Amino acid sequence: MPDALYLSYPSAFLIGLLGSTHCLGMCGGISASLSMALPVGRGFRWRQALMLLAFNGGRIGSYAVIAALVALVSTGAAQQWAQLAPLLRTLAGVLLILMGLSMAQWWQGIRYVEKVGAPIWKQLSPLTKRFIPVHRPTQALALGALWGWLPCGLVYSTLGWAALQPSVGQAATTMLFFGLGTLPSMLITGLAANSLKRLQKNRYFRQLTGVLLMAFGVWTLPLSSIS
Repeated sequence: MPDALYLSYPSAFLIGLLGSTHCLGMCGGISASLSMALPVGRGFRWRQALMLLAFNGGRIGSYAVIAALVALVSTGAAQQWAQLAPLLRTLAGVLLILMGLSMAQWWQGIRYVEKVGAPIWKQLSPLTKRFIPVHRPTQALALGALWGWLPCGLVYSTLGWAALQPSVGQAATTMLFFGLGTLPSMLITGLAANSLKRLQKNRYFRQLTGVLLMAFGVWTLPLSSIS
C-alpha cells in the first residue's frame, strides 16, 4: 500500500487540535479540578502545570497503548495486509465523518459508536476514585492513564486511522501525535476556561471544525485514492 494512504503524524496532530473542544467536554472538567486540592501560595502555578502535564501525559500515553493493542489485533488477524486495509480505511473514514457531524451539531450518531467502549470503562472508572483528590503528580499520571480509556468518539475516529499504519509502533506514534494535538486546550483549561467555553459553544467554529473533520474522513475512504 502506498505511503500516501497512511495517516501522517501532522494530520493526526491536526485532528486532535481541531477536535480539542470536544475534549473539553469529555476531560475538561477533571483536568480543571486537578488544582483544587493544591494549596494556593508561592509556586502554585508551577505545581498546577506539573499536575496538568502529568494527567495529560497519562491520558496521551493510554491512547498510544490502545492504538498498539488495536494494531496488534488488526495485523495479527490479517493473512494479507492488502485484504484488511480497505475495510480499515472505510471504517476510519466513516468514523471521522460521524465525528465531524457531531462536532458541527448536525447529528450525534457517534454516540452509538462510543457505547462500544462502555463495558471497559465500566470496569476502569471505579479505579479513578483511588486517585481523587489528586495531591501528587504520580496520582495525576495514574488518573490520566485511566481517563484515557473513557469512551470518546474523537479518539475512536483517530484510532481507526492509526490502525492503518504498517506497524504497531507507527500506530502508537500516530495516537501520540493526536494526543499532543489535544494538549494545548487541555493545559489552558484552568487558565482560560471562560474563553474556551465560548469557543466551544460558537456555532460557526463548531461547524468549521466539523466540516474539516468530515473532509479528513472523505479523504480516508478507499474511493478517494482511486485515480
